[in-house]
This record gives sequence, C-alpha cells and structure tokens, in this order.
Amino acid sequence: MQPDIIGISEGETELAVPALQVLWPKYEAAEMTRIIDTVLRPNGYRLAGIVPEPGGPAACVLGFRLQYSLWLGKSFYIVDMATLPEYRGRGYASVILDWAKAEAERLDCKALHLDSAVGPERSSAHRVYMGKRYQIGCHHFVHKLE
Repeated sequence: MQPDIIGISEGETELAVPALQVLWPKYEAAEMTRIIDTVLRPNGYRLAGIVPEPGGPAACVLGFRLQYSLWLGKSFYIVDMATLPEYRGRGYASVILDWAKAEAERLDCKALHLDSAVGPERSSAHRVYMGKRYQIGCHHFVHKLE
C-alpha cells in the first residue's frame, strides 16, 4: 500500500523539522521552524511529507517551490528532500518523487529539478534520482560570501 502524502502547512511545520534536521543539522528545531515559516514560505516554499504514524513526525519530507526561467520556463524545484534514518529503505523517497512529478504535471511545469551535494555519502540519494530518470543537467556553482 502506498503511503499518503500530505501538504504540511504553516502551523504544522514541526512535523517536517526532524527529517529536515537530518539534512541540515546546524539548525535547532525552533530556529528551523521560524526560518521556514517567516522567510521561506513567504517566498513560495512549500512542504509535503509522508507521516506514517498519526501525530508523529514526517518520515520523508519534500520542500519545494515553483520557479520560472528562460531556460526551463515554469519548473518545480525540489529545494530539500530528507528521510528519517529509521524509515530509510522503505521506498518513501521514490514515492515522494513520484508525487512531485505528478504535482509538477498538474501545475503545468515543464521540468522538475533539484540540486544534490556530491560525495560518497550522497550516493544512495543519487541512485534514487537516477532511477527516477533525473539527469545531471548542469553544474551548479556557488561563491559563498560568508
């Protein structure tokens, strides 16, 4: 049976935070919730997740936004995707990527895209993306100003 994917709205952000802290451990839960609700959401960031146990945290979370460019037109950009370690290996990442594709098609997007860090610790995530027919479409360069 496929797990249900729910939208996680403002006021429910805490459901997503434990999984997102796996991806971004530098944030305390309260700070992450504040940033998501006061900075990211007003700029179009949305959350969806799989919550396998009522009242429990999301086992797998997807943070995304719509964006527009001359290159791709309207696209569905996956900003964050994380699964709690105790829920890995259950296919949740694959299910939520399928949901993202269906949602992007529903919203008339021309592409889905995401950035992923590199390194051996990311190889299992890369296998999931490649298995879903994501391709390496460009190099993403960063010039940090900190």
